Amino acid sequence: MAKKAKRPRTKTWPEMSMTETKPVPVDELSLDPENPRLVERGFTIDDQDNILKVLWQERAVNEIVNSIAASGYWQQEVLFAAEEKGQLVVVEGNRRLSAVKLLLSKELREKIGATGIPIISESKRKDLRTLPVIMCTRQSLWQYVGFKHVNGPQDWDSIAKAEYVASVHKEYGVSLEKIAETIGDDNLTVKRLYRGLMVLQQAETAAGFDHKDSWKKKFPYSHLWTGLGYQGIQEFLEINPDDWTNSNPVPRKRITQLGELCLWLFGSREQGIRPVVLSQNPDLRILDEVLKSKNGYVALRSKLPLSVALKVSRGDEALLREALVVAEQALRESMGYIPTGYDGATDLLEKAKDIEKLAHAIREEMGKRSAVSDEGRPVARLKKEARDAH
Repeated sequence: MAKKAKRPRTKTWPEMSMTETKPVPVDELSLDPENPRLVERGFTIDDQDNILKVLWQERAVNEIVNSIAASGYWQQEVLFAAEEKGQLVVVEGNRRLSAVKLLLSKELREKIGATGIPIISESKRKDLRTLPVIMCTRQSLWQYVGFKHVNGPQDWDSIAKAEYVASVHKEYGVSLEKIAETIGDDNLTVKRLYRGLMVLQQAETAAGFDHKDSWKKKFPYSHLWTGLGYQGIQEFLEINPDDWTNSNPVPRKRITQLGELCLWLFGSREQGIRPVVLSQNPDLRILDEVLKSKNGYVALRSKLPLSVALKVSRGDEALLREALVVAEQALRESMGYIPTGYDGATDLLEKAKDIEKLAHAIREEMGKRSAVSDEGRPVARLKKEARDAH
């Protein structure tokens, strides 16, 4: 039986350097189920094949496979591993480890359905059987991992970033400000990522929401953590805008509204509900404006389109004002086109006459309603206030 290589002793960051790098057999290295890219899957250390399959299918491991097959493994790209429950778990470098495992094992390739992997020579296989590893603990490595993946060259998606921030904050007691300072990211962004994850967890535990059921295959988490920075959405959920560390930012009395917000943001495939927010710009801003109005909220609850809910939330006076401004701008543009664009066509002249009549009718109607009372206030406004009071 082959003798296992002696495991290098654990070092702490930032004391670790290339001098602590030791070769470790690939067979002794395990993929990390707590990788922020994978944490929502609920994997355990025993799910190595499933972890490998997800990394292959969703994290572009094939690009690393092709690079290593062509040029070999760059020894400066060390793996960082922590000894947990008697196993060496690679906490940084999972895609590289996956690529090497697939290059070495035909059985693994067939098991997870990985195709198109180059066949490498025996000499290259021999070089890949051990990889450069630095021993560490998760806590000792969080600064390095955070800088690299949150604000560095190998960017995680926003929900993976949020999972990482929450893990460091809760498990190691590091403040959100310190995390932002250490990884070189914006302080407000780190806080918003964390608060968004806390709200998402509330939605799943208390409001019956399941982000795996979202309408889009890739969960658009950024809709939530970005939207929580808007005043209308904050007031709708009664979130304290200055409280960033609350594990339950949404008060219990607003849990129903939280569930509604998640459906508007993400929809539900199971229920056949499309989200009303299809893109952050402009839909998220529109949703924020709609939720500032009780009428807008009622319109959304009645399943009216977002564009209709926006009109309802603004009210007729605002819509009239907007329509008149747009009409004026269009007429000014029309005036500029006349010298070069009008050649005496009678249909255009008739159209202008129709517009003139319509403008006159609008002016007449507004004139009637602009009459003032003895108190100097418009009679039409007084009547509207009286109706609203009843």
